[in-house]
Formats: sequence, structure tokens, C-alpha cells
Amino acid sequence: MNQHTKSLMSLCAADIMSAHVVMVPREMSLQGAARMLARAGVTGAPVVDSHGRCIGVLSATDFMHWVEKDRVVGAAKGPRESMCSAWQIPTDSIEPTCRVEDFMTKDPVIVVGGTRIGELARMMMDAHIHRLIVIDGASQRPIGIVSTMDILAAVARADKKQPAAAATAYAMAGADR
Repeated sequence: MNQHTKSLMSLCAADIMSAHVVMVPREMSLQGAARMLARAGVTGAPVVDSHGRCIGVLSATDFMHWVEKDRVVGAAKGPRESMCSAWQIPTDSIEPTCRVEDFMTKDPVIVVGGTRIGELARMMMDAHIHRLIVIDGASQRPIGIVSTMDILAAVARADKKQPAAAATAYAMAGADR
């Protein structure tokens, strides 16, 4: 189905998702995952097991939690110079043994392609998240991502079409006079 011919509220995940999905193996080092996400220009991605099934999500928020955890542990050892702000990833201090599965968000919020846009927005608001993993229902493998930007883009496209429809209706009403 073409998203350009559907009304906003009838759009579903398959209509608006980004089909290019960066997937992070659960065994990958945290430093390797940070590099992968940075190179792809994304702030989060599904974490997959050896069969490609989605088992978690790794996002910028998870890296911030890691930094905060490290700062608390470091504070117990005594004062030390601050290396970074909470939003930065100090790659030189990441232990090579830190694995993605130890820092990812478990129990990811997943949806199937037919989930409607209103439900997608509600799920994001309820979970306080910015992306949903779209999976193939049978294999549980990621097939897309719906981000808050995807929903905003759909709203903007629908809003852009609305003035044209209103102008057509107005012109047709004028022709009846």
C-alpha cells in the first residue's frame, strides 16, 4: 500500500518505517557498538541473538546509563577528574569485556507491520521511548524501525496534502453557486 493514498490515521508501521535496520549482535563489545551506531548515523538499534531475533535495544540512553554507573563506581574510589559530560561516550575507558547484552535495554517494545500509527504513538508515549522495532511476526527478526521522526514526517505529509484538498473542496463549492 502506498502511504500517499492513505489517510494519516490509517497508516501503519509498514507504511512509515525505515526498512534499513542496523542490528547489533549481543556479543559485540560496547565500544564496537558505539562505533557501529556512530558510523550508521543512528542513536539506537535492535540487539539480536545468534538467530537474528530481537532480544533488546541499545540506545544513546543506555550509553548515558553506563557513564552514570561508571561515575558512581569511580566516586566511591575517591575524587577523580571528570573526563566527560554525561552525554559523551568515553571510548578510551570502556573495558573490552563490556558486552552489549550487559548494557542493552531488555524486553524491547516490538510491533508488527500492521500496527496503526495511533497505536505506535501511544506505545512510544507510554514507554517513554523514541523508536519501536518492527518485527516479522513469525521469525521475531527486525524488519524495520519506526521512530518519532517517522511519525512526525507522516503527520507533516498529511498536513501538506490537506490544504490542496480544502482548496479543491472550496473551488467545487464555488462552482455550485
